[in-house]
Amino acid sequence: MTDTAAAIHLSYIELVALLERIFVRHRVSQENAAILAQNCAGCERDGALSHGIFRMAGYVSSLESGWVDGKAIPQVEDVGPAFVRVDAKGGFAQPALSAARPLLIEKIKENGVAVLAIRRSHHFSALWPDVEPFAEAGYVALSVVNSMACVVPHGGRKAVFGTNPMAFASPRAGAAPFVFDQASSAIAHGDVQIAARAGHELRPGTGVDRDGQATTDPRHVLAGGALLPFGGHKGNSIALMVEILSAALTGGYFSGEFDWSGHKGAQTPFTGQFFIVIDPTRGGNAVFAERVAGICDLVLDAGQERLPGDRRHATRAQNEKTGIPLSAQDHAKLLALAGDEDFALDPVSHPR
Repeated sequence: MTDTAAAIHLSYIELVALLERIFVRHRVSQENAAILAQNCAGCERDGALSHGIFRMAGYVSSLESGWVDGKAIPQVEDVGPAFVRVDAKGGFAQPALSAARPLLIEKIKENGVAVLAIRRSHHFSALWPDVEPFAEAGYVALSVVNSMACVVPHGGRKAVFGTNPMAFASPRAGAAPFVFDQASSAIAHGDVQIAARAGHELRPGTGVDRDGQATTDPRHVLAGGALLPFGGHKGNSIALMVEILSAALTGGYFSGEFDWSGHKGAQTPFTGQFFIVIDPTRGGNAVFAERVAGICDLVLDAGQERLPGDRRHATRAQNEKTGIPLSAQDHAKLLALAGDEDFALDPVSHPR
């Protein structure tokens, strides 16, 4: 956790600019760098720390290894009345989504629904930033993405699945969109890395060591062990579904199918991503957003403390007022990655 009292505070725009310089310095085109920087800064701003600046060293390592093409130009393919495919050309998933979005929206407006299949892409971030903008535009969106093999099937002996998250976003009247983003594993892989770095134990039932024995030590999970699906066989079925949609349907790699052994330092999984996006107002359903707000209110009235995304939006609002807190150490690391060790911030422009 960052000590906010002693932290360096950057505005979202300032953090984006710094991250963009890092990406450009490490073999990413200006256009792709802007997209990736906004994504990463947004995660940090919203408190999704396992997918914020924590990931920058991994991005740089993968880029420097030649494993991912930071200058890739995605190829968007119109393959049906409501079907868009994208070949990410070995680049990152977010630029591929950005390239496909205009055609996808056009098809949604025409048909009320459309699907998007992205292949040969590297996804290294949270999934909610991919779907939330659709809900903000009035659409319902569901996305799944697979990952590197780090999850053992229920009752199995070796990793087959990735953490294989899914994210869902829906408009909600009178409030921010309802958005959830959850892995099909018991915990996100990035959270395991953060726990190992901080010296924290994992919850029981989270992972196994290299011998398949249950462990709460994140170092044992990372050193040849594996995560477990959440909810046993139920999470296992969801993880398998994600592999089918993200790899088999898109034409991407299964989580255990790609080989990065020839790229020392590679960390970004080479996989695929699938979207379904729906216009909920089709068929005269003009009260959809109000109905969503109603069921959310019922859940809260029943005693649930908060809904998925509520804490994230609260963190976003706070950091938009005070700036995004970074430890001096993390800030120095970012400056070093950008080649700006001597870069001085204008103290007037940084709220504390």
